[in-house]
Amino acid sequence: MKTKASLLLLALTSFFFSAAQAQEVRGDAKAGEKKNAMCIGCHGIVGYQASFPQVYHVPMISGQSAKYIASALDSYRKGDRKHPTMRAIAGSLSDQDIADLAAYYADHGHAGAAAPPPAELPAALKDKLAVCVACHGANFSTTPDPANPRLAGQHADYLTLTLKSYQADAGHLVGRSNPTMNAMAKTLSEAELRQVADFLSSLPGELKTVPQSHFR
Repeated sequence: MKTKASLLLLALTSFFFSAAQAQEVRGDAKAGEKKNAMCIGCHGIVGYQASFPQVYHVPMISGQSAKYIASALDSYRKGDRKHPTMRAIAGSLSDQDIADLAAYYADHGHAGAAAPPPAELPAALKDKLAVCVACHGANFSTTPDPANPRLAGQHADYLTLTLKSYQADAGHLVGRSNPTMNAMAKTLSEAELRQVADFLSSLPGELKTVPQSHFR
């Protein structure tokens, strides 16, 4: 019995060790540059606008952290994020593909400049935005956890659409399922939602769109 128990324990230890290793896929930025053909048609054109579910600027992803990009793509792949185009693209990617693309865009256009100072929160939104600082950082550009996105300088219309997606949860065609963000977004009125997006967009940050050679 002891032998069987020991073998079972060894098997379980091996299984969990392998699972942990599988989750730690290392990204290769150079490999990601060769895999981004499906990305550059939207994210490699400065000022590019998508038209579904409304007209908005696609997000700037150059300069986001690799951990956040990988998390976002995995959320599309699992269906926690519902946008049809992104779900189709993410669904075609392997774990290694995601890690490589995340590494590429994290390095791509990353300025490496000094972090912006803490943002001065507008009085009318102070209570709402103070909650956001815990995850997105005092300057909304340097996040405590790189799995959380940088928001400073992002397109206001994209941020507006994103907050609306969290208000819709995952039951909507473009909804997003994240308990923390779902709860936070639902406290915002339509006017507050747009004010938050405008404020975040006005802040200095590291996000940018770096044109690909195809579109220069």
